[in-house]
Amino acid sequence: MSFGQGGPSWGPGDSRTPDWAALAEASAARGRRRKWLFIGGGALATAAVAAIVATAVITTDGGGASGPQKNASELPAPADLPSESAPGPSFSSVAPPPPPAPKDYIADEKKDTSPVTVDAFFPGRKLTMGDRVYAKGATTRTTGCATVTQGALGPILENNGCDQVIRATYSKDGIAVTVGLAVFGTEAQAKKAAQQASGGIASLSGSGVPTFCRGGAVCRRTANSYGRYAYFTVGGHISGKNVTTADKAVYAVGDDLTDFAFRQIRHRGEVQASAAAGAPVT
Repeated sequence: MSFGQGGPSWGPGDSRTPDWAALAEASAARGRRRKWLFIGGGALATAAVAAIVATAVITTDGGGASGPQKNASELPAPADLPSESAPGPSFSSVAPPPPPAPKDYIADEKKDTSPVTVDAFFPGRKLTMGDRVYAKGATTRTTGCATVTQGALGPILENNGCDQVIRATYSKDGIAVTVGLAVFGTEAQAKKAAQQASGGIASLSGSGVPTFCRGGAVCRRTANSYGRYAYFTVGGHISGKNVTTADKAVYAVGDDLTDFAFRQIRHRGEVQASAAAGAPVT
């Protein structure tokens, strides 16, 4: 006797009795195959779900611990990124010229072109030096350099090329001092005249100051130079009293006037140098 596929069968020794041991073995084998199919199918399903979840995490706009993630389409284009080859600031390798030296503009008549006048060097009606105030007396300007000197100074000025002399007198407490500026063409001429100085500048009276340092009175005289200017002083007592080395007041007034003359000459150079520095380069 036989059944359809999967049914019982009998062996050749006893065609009427089923082989129960064989049937049990076959049933157990079929059970084992079904178990492995279920395990394999479950693993595949788990892998598929994990892949879907991973894809969702990558493509979502939600972020992890480091914040929101951007899709590749939201990143800046290459043209928007800073270029590493962008040029930096450039600087000229040529150093700027140094500012003009003020003394250059009073060392030579070719640069010292400002007008030479009494008011340019001796302005105002009085002179203040610290806490000392001096009254301004008479002033004069002449191209006859030798005519306003005493002793050997006249020939010395002329031999060195003196162009003109400007004088001004200041007084205080019975003491008067005359300052004389001799103008030359070059610094070398002025320096030589001051070094050779003998005699001195003639005192200038007037405008409230009587004659002083004349008629043999002993007075204090100085000679200096700066740039193309030689400057001289003569000072003493208005009363005609002779000056001695103990007359500190006469020396103090003379020193103030000498210092003032130097400052005025230097200031002249500073003004012209400053004007030249601000002028356009041609």
